Amino acid sequence: MIFRLDERLLFPDPALAEDDGLLAVGGDLSPQRLLLAYQNGIFPWYSDDTPILWYSPHERFVLYPEELRIAKSMKQVMRSGKFKITFDTAFADVIKACAIAERADQDGTWITNDMKDAYIK
Repeated sequence: MIFRLDERLLFPDPALAEDDGLLAVGGDLSPQRLLLAYQNGIFPWYSDDTPILWYSPHERFVLYPEELRIAKSMKQVMRSGKFKITFDTAFADVIKACAIAERADQDGTWITNDMKDAYIK
């Protein structure tokens, strides 16, 4: 069953998503709704010509930082100085670049202008 969202800030239980992960339609892209969605394993994925679609796939890859084991060879690469690891330094630039990146066998992107604006906000 696909749920229709309204102005209330809530989502149905992600376990109720369809087999393809589709859980709900509608709502908005407010920062509060996006944070609530991601906190519950739900994300928006839609095109300019569709309403906002919210997904929560049943099978997920979850990486727990405290359980991460880095191989000795990877530690050497990280210490080599060849790479610089940063975060929160160019978010708007990254999201815009992701939106225009060409992908084989795909027309367009799910990162609509509304999505860019919402994520940057």
